[in-house]
Amino acid sequence: MSDGIKQDHEKVMEALYWWGVPTLFRCPHIPDPEGCEIALIGVPHSSGNGTTEKDQHLGPRSVRDVSPIGRRVHAKYNLDPWAESKIFDLGDVPLPEANDNEASIQRITDYYARLARQGVSTVSVGGDHSVTGGILQGLACEGSKLTEGRKVALLHFDAHTDAFHNLDHWLGAKKSAAHWASYLVQQGQVDADLSSQIGIRGNLRTLEWTETSDELGYQLITKDEFDDIGVVETIRRFRERIGDDPVYITFDLDCLDPSIAPAVSNVEAGSTGFTMNEANKLLQGIRGLNVIGGDVVCLMPTKDNPNKITSMVAMSIMFELISLVSDRQRTDRHKMRGGSSNSQGDNLVF
Repeated sequence: MSDGIKQDHEKVMEALYWWGVPTLFRCPHIPDPEGCEIALIGVPHSSGNGTTEKDQHLGPRSVRDVSPIGRRVHAKYNLDPWAESKIFDLGDVPLPEANDNEASIQRITDYYARLARQGVSTVSVGGDHSVTGGILQGLACEGSKLTEGRKVALLHFDAHTDAFHNLDHWLGAKKSAAHWASYLVQQGQVDADLSSQIGIRGNLRTLEWTETSDELGYQLITKDEFDDIGVVETIRRFRERIGDDPVYITFDLDCLDPSIAPAVSNVEAGSTGFTMNEANKLLQGIRGLNVIGGDVVCLMPTKDNPNKITSMVAMSIMFELISLVSDRQRTDRHKMRGGSSNSQGDNLVF
């Protein structure tokens, strides 16, 4: 058998999600981040949201299981991220106190701080949304080569604001899935004046439920407002706020319509969520900015359809995040070699 045919056969086998040892997108499993440029990480934590079943810790394993079948190149960016960037699956954050939310958030923080000080960008899969608090506490730590002492601009896709600092805990969890978007601003890791919360909808309990986000300074673009202003204007608004600051993207799958992503922890069936095309165009609208990482959260595989559609959706969103980071790294390398500043990143695609 010639080497070419052997390589073709290997590519076919690697695309079969039921074959081989599962890693995220068939990346090498290398726990040591030395030499890594984009770290893919599982955060199997589900103690930060006590309102729903706690099966969100099964999310990383489920995405690993299906990710071999996903896209490998980004046609709109003309990008092969696996060839452009050194991408490792570092494995999962160790969480020996898994049922202790506060201890787990600190473990997550310490894990990501180590990567930030080495300048490793991260794309993660959770886990409930409390994990984003731990991740950003780590990425924006003292000595972070990703933020370089600056606060992070947050691009937050969600059906809910997760900014309920009017409550001192959420069913016992303090740095919970309901609190992270508040305490990151109050502690100084996130600059709300640079940040946007997009796709907010939900089964309202009070007429004042978005006031806490307004108090903090977030730009709030509800799903109803998005339906009125459209993709292009939404992108213009969040890009205008971010500027050149480091930006982190967190994507709660419940911002998508339940017909697309049924296996989420807090299903909002009373109103229409984003389509995949809308979500992808919004994510592509951040292209060219200083994207330091992102996460996909709130996948609950035990609620999924037999075809694992929500896990596949999570995989697709994760690929968009990986491509954004890799595309930015390509642009930075081009600039370092003396190329034009608008190589790839400034050519918006939406």
